[in-house]
Amino acid sequence: MLVTHQDRPEYPLVPAPTCVSGVCHGTLGELFQGPVSYRGVESIGIVSFPVDRYTWAHFEPGSAVDALPALSKAARAVRLFVDRYGLELPAGRWSSHTELDVGVGMASSTADIVATLRCLFQIFKLPYDVLAVTEILARIERADSVFLDEFALYLSDRHTVVRGFGTAVGFHTCYVVEPATVDTAAVTPLLLRHYRANGASYRDCLNELLEGFRAGDSAGVAHAATASAALSQQVLPKATYDVVLANRERLGADGIFVAHTGAVIGYLFARRLARQRMDEVSAFFRGLGHQCSFAWGGYGYQ
Repeated sequence: MLVTHQDRPEYPLVPAPTCVSGVCHGTLGELFQGPVSYRGVESIGIVSFPVDRYTWAHFEPGSAVDALPALSKAARAVRLFVDRYGLELPAGRWSSHTELDVGVGMASSTADIVATLRCLFQIFKLPYDVLAVTEILARIERADSVFLDEFALYLSDRHTVVRGFGTAVGFHTCYVVEPATVDTAAVTPLLLRHYRANGASYRDCLNELLEGFRAGDSAGVAHAATASAALSQQVLPKATYDVVLANRERLGADGIFVAHTGAVIGYLFARRLARQRMDEVSAFFRGLGHQCSFAWGGYGYQ
């Protein structure tokens, strides 16, 4: 039947938005963490593993008195932002929401800050400025590269992007969070000693990772991530690492990954998991006493 203009239903106009929001993804730890020589200085380099789990910051303009977000680091980011641009924050109410676990290696703290900054760019109708974000982060905490929309080799202690790797690589993942938290600042001296003692192994691991990204080879990147997880196990061990590694091939995974200074461990799959495989992996982790989660990590689609 032909539908004429007169037959079409009338829809109400969408009201003007009464809320401004900023969104930032988290991570499932890192595909690599280790020593990186940059401009003649040894630094801690990471390749964060972005995940489709998010943090939101919301601002509702009005007469409310919540001048700053409730989270202390987000509140500091607001102060630094308005000082940098010479702005005055309008009256309004802040709120937030997150899908990220705190203190386990999902970059929840950095995501809080970045979501807040993205909200501020929206409030003041300013173009998103990565340099401004990194400079503000540098004054608050050591950070992950969740402010980017691509994989990158990032110096977390110097807030410097060494190089970007684009968006061609991606993984289906199954992961668990072990019942532990790690104080990154407290373990940094231990990590640096480990890096110095294993420099050649870390260089080989990083070179393999870089080659995988250059080729857009998710399986190659997964192999390098597995090597990085093995190196991490020597200094900040995961309780389930040995059994997870031993069952990788049986469960059809291309590699394993960890939050190097966190509590996340899981499998990397370069292809979508069949339903039966999801059942098998879930039963495996449940047998270890954990409820697993499935997520998409990275950017490229298989």
